Amino acid sequence: MLCRHLVASFSTSGQIKMATGVLQKVCRGFGSAKNGAHTAGQHVFWVSRGFSASSRTCSEDSWFKSLFVRKVDPRKDAHSQLLTKNEASNLYKIQFHNVKPECLDAYNKLCEDVLPTIHADKYYPCELVGTWNTWYGDQDQAVHLWRYRGGYPALTEVMNKLRQNKEFTAYRKERGKMLLSRRNQLLLEFSFWNEPVPREGPNIYELRSYQLRPGTMIEWGNYWARGIRHRQRNKEAVGGFFSQIGDLYMVHHLWAYKDLQSREETRNGAWQQEGWHEAVYYTVPLIQHMESRIMIPLKASPLQ
Repeated sequence: MLCRHLVASFSTSGQIKMATGVLQKVCRGFGSAKNGAHTAGQHVFWVSRGFSASSRTCSEDSWFKSLFVRKVDPRKDAHSQLLTKNEASNLYKIQFHNVKPECLDAYNKLCEDVLPTIHADKYYPCELVGTWNTWYGDQDQAVHLWRYRGGYPALTEVMNKLRQNKEFTAYRKERGKMLLSRRNQLLLEFSFWNEPVPREGPNIYELRSYQLRPGTMIEWGNYWARGIRHRQRNKEAVGGFFSQIGDLYMVHHLWAYKDLQSREETRNGAWQQEGWHEAVYYTVPLIQHMESRIMIPLKASPLQ
């Protein structure tokens, strides 16, 4: 009975299989010792009479669980305070637009006419970091990354001002006719990544997106703070962000390469550096889902 109760406390099939083997051996040992004690005319008491059966099983259950459950110290700080550069960290917005295939060229032309004017106008406290078409990954997709210096107040100011901008209103109306769907996220930047700055091309960009298990963002930041130094040799690291609004516990890493072959050589070269394999080994279990996009910058993109 005790063995069945203990085996039931394990959550994964791997743990159940391992725990079952261990506990069967333990229980067989208990039975052999008990039978031997009775044969010798001795009385063996397995537990003190002062403990009830329920408290005994709960105690043993907690002890066996502690063998497999990783303990994490509770923190009272918000993740955004622990992982960003400072309290006045920039706010980012990433937009994913799925365009009707027959409208992609017209959509790109529309964006190239309107988005740079907002970027260059000091009236709006925002900057266009980059604008791309997805090359490998979701097809007929555009990705835009904006930066708001001043955080949420800057975002609110831009939104209010754009509502009064007739050119932007016309742009949104025309854009709506070309889209199948769209979504966005508000992001903060990790303190250990460089801030994205304009880059000369030609380059291709890879956006690697990770859906983390809830509660693991601090661990992810700790491991990547050490691991990022192994990915700076070819200056491929552009920016690292984590979501605040939208899909939560989402991380985006943005990389730049000269071409696909350069990407392959750079990524393989990281494995030759001592310590990189540890960053991968310890962060992979934190991931629920991951996705890679290879993107080509539009002509209007500051990241070329």
